[in-house]
Amino acid sequence: MIKMTSPRSFILALPAIVLVLALFMTTVTAQSKLSTNFYKNSCPNVESLVRSAVNNKFRQTFVTAPATLRLFFHDCFVRGCDASVMLSSPNGNAEKDHPDNLSLAGDGFDTVIKAKAAVDRDSRCRNKVSCADILALATRDVVVLTGGQSYSVELGRRDGRISTKASVQRQLPHPNFNLNQLNSMFASHGLTQKDMIALSGAHSIGFSHCSKMSNRIYNFSPRTGRTIDPTLNRNYALQLRQMCPRNVDPRIAINMDPTTPRTFDNAYYKNLQQGKGLFTSDQILFTDNRSKSVVNSFASSPAAFNKAFADAMTKLGRVGVLTGTQGEIRKDCTRPN
Repeated sequence: MIKMTSPRSFILALPAIVLVLALFMTTVTAQSKLSTNFYKNSCPNVESLVRSAVNNKFRQTFVTAPATLRLFFHDCFVRGCDASVMLSSPNGNAEKDHPDNLSLAGDGFDTVIKAKAAVDRDSRCRNKVSCADILALATRDVVVLTGGQSYSVELGRRDGRISTKASVQRQLPHPNFNLNQLNSMFASHGLTQKDMIALSGAHSIGFSHCSKMSNRIYNFSPRTGRTIDPTLNRNYALQLRQMCPRNVDPRIAINMDPTTPRTFDNAYYKNLQQGKGLFTSDQILFTDNRSKSVVNSFASSPAAFNKAFADAMTKLGRVGVLTGTQGEIRKDCTRPN
């Protein structure tokens, strides 16, 4: 027997259906306009130019790698991958001025600026390659420089002209997020739970500040008297207390990965198995049974992690992109033309 759906129920379901279809069509459209050989005729050596500039910057400081990778993520999750996070505002009202972006390391911005300058020094390429594409290429390059697997980067993005502090609000995941919050935020950009877990592997390199996790080692649950988060490896928690004493200088940074902090690998997932996820949003990937199996898979197989990360980065790079006449190719990555 077929159960009929009432007209009212069908009408109420329409907004959700329309939202899913719109998200699907946006992803398909972005994918169809981006291509790995977009600059084949206009700037055929764009990848080698960017790679050389990134290599030079990386030799100056390792921070180049985690800073660039984080910059790409923060850019794509706010207004899409349009390099709007690069824009500056004279009145401090740009994306980069939002509290969630103040910890973005300057080396990430500098990497894109220097790579853009290197590209524009080639007469064939001058003012033909977007800052958004340069950021995407530089991100892939820093992953490779730190030991990660290379992957193809789709190109053809245009740069956005708009960047506001308000647009960042509630658009980036926080260190205390649970799995539902993480899944919801990533799903809003067409990314699956597996994509989210793979992208979290970016925490294999880089650092954070003590203030982002101090509640886990000093003030976890005042009501119960538990000062340390029970999901945190106790020995690791005591080590963190040594590195992050109470009232520590807020500029003090600690490694996200306590084992191989300068190597992009699957050790991040092995750390989660041992209770050594720095953030609540890291450790929840293992403690929640809905995501635990994927963590175990990535921990046991570097190949599985590398493929999932490459696939997720490709999908992330399509989020909200501007193409054709929708945006511009900035002459200066820090301001609109």
